[in-house]
Amino acid sequence: MDTTALRSAYEKFFDVAVSPDLGEASDGGWNADQVLAHMLSVDAATAAVVLGVMSGARPTFDNRICLDRWNLDRIIAEHPGRTALIARVRDQAAILCDIADRLTEQAAAVLVPSFLMSNDELLLDQPVPLADLVNGLASNHVPAHTRQLADLRQFRGQSAPDSHSRSASAPKR
Repeated sequence: MDTTALRSAYEKFFDVAVSPDLGEASDGGWNADQVLAHMLSVDAATAAVVLGVMSGARPTFDNRICLDRWNLDRIIAEHPGRTALIARVRDQAAILCDIADRLTEQAAAVLVPSFLMSNDELLLDQPVPLADLVNGLASNHVPAHTRQLADLRQFRGQSAPDSHSRSASAPKR
């Protein structure tokens, strides 16, 4: 499987994540550390599914634990600061891309029962090809959270104006 698009999406994400001016969400959404913890959790869960398929298992993907505030706080607490958290997310993203690169066409076509939520809204509850889960990170998930982080940038000591707040496709959490 080709992960060029996913690697490119992550590079754009990390370009924004290292910004020193990331503040709090004006709408009560996640802060930068929570977005990073969520990305780490999603990437680890996706990598587990990829490895499961490679092993011959029939794993499922359910992102609810990746949205859980207690879990996100636990992940944040395991890192001494944002720089360490970014490094860990970068490492996990590389691991995911490295193992997804090794997927055969047959393995990438395996249907994975999937349950995806965002903002307490059900997005998906059906089997999808493993390749679609991985490619969905590149086409939707990573860019949405890149925009979410960009919306946290502080301008002249204030949050970004509402016109730059979360778009309909960018998850609040």
